[in-house]
Amino acid sequence: MFRGTRVLAATLLATVLVTASACSSSDDSEGSGGTGALKKVTYVTAFGAVGRDSFVWVAKEKGYFKDAGLDVTIQKGAGNAQILGLIKGKQADFAALDFTGAEIQAGKGAFTNWRAIAAVHQQSLVSIMTTADTGITKPADLSGKTVGTATGSVSELLFPAYAKLAGLDPKSVKIQGAQTTALNSLMAQRKVDALSTFLLSKKALETVSKKQVVVLPYSQYLADLFGNAIIARDDVIASDRDEVQKFTDAIMKGLQYTIDHPDEAAQIMNKDEPTAAIPAAVGEINAMKPYVSPPNGAPLGHLDQERVARSIAVLQGNGLIPAGLTPDKVVDFSFIKASS
Repeated sequence: MFRGTRVLAATLLATVLVTASACSSSDDSEGSGGTGALKKVTYVTAFGAVGRDSFVWVAKEKGYFKDAGLDVTIQKGAGNAQILGLIKGKQADFAALDFTGAEIQAGKGAFTNWRAIAAVHQQSLVSIMTTADTGITKPADLSGKTVGTATGSVSELLFPAYAKLAGLDPKSVKIQGAQTTALNSLMAQRKVDALSTFLLSKKALETVSKKQVVVLPYSQYLADLFGNAIIARDDVIASDRDEVQKFTDAIMKGLQYTIDHPDEAAQIMNKDEPTAAIPAAVGEINAMKPYVSPPNGAPLGHLDQERVARSIAVLQGNGLIPAGLTPDKVVDFSFIKASS
């Protein structure tokens, strides 16, 4: 009798423990919406924590990623070479980078295991920038001058093509390579006559130089080139297209919110990255606003296939890449279609 009672009690206790364990396991695996564990992915910014990259912090803070079932770890990038290296080594799943620079790398066969899934900037933001006191107001004025640019950057690579199309002999200009972070100081101290750099650093150059800044955008002559884009590893796309679609939708919501609310976006990024100065971030977001919306009413982030083909032709025509690169090798056009 007692033995039977003890067996029954042990059985009941085991049942309770199993049930409790199952409930605990279920609770631990569910997100706030109770729809299962969040999928962990890693995203790398284009360059540190600056205004042009703030939208990823916005998407995370606003819960857009969480709603998509994603737990996104944000890493700060340091330019295309570093970012593409992380993608190639499978240390990152998604990233933002300069699309033209990435096209050049893919065309050379250096980094090929990625595809762009959305555009951040519909035009290249590479520009010639100088202070008003230099008297440089047009490309021809650069003849005989020294232009500072980040060593090995897309700004440096594209300069000959820009110069030729603008009617300037690129050999008449001295190119001085430097670290990206040193460029504004070189210009402010007049150690160079102009910079070949990104338009979004205009506010920073004005602040450092305390002078009016003149901008000569490359897009005036290289209109088919895109600026920054969001990329994904090709094996991530192949293994879970639904995940990539959800990520794309969430980060585009973050981008839209950012350009609609630049002050709040800057504050959100600063909360996680206190060294990201709010005024500078707001300045970058406002500067990139005109370049974010696609033409002809296409959805935010759309990459036009014909324009991508023309951008490849420009790079091939200027000897930056050999023949053979095609749009499908650098873009997956299915995630943001021309019309919904």
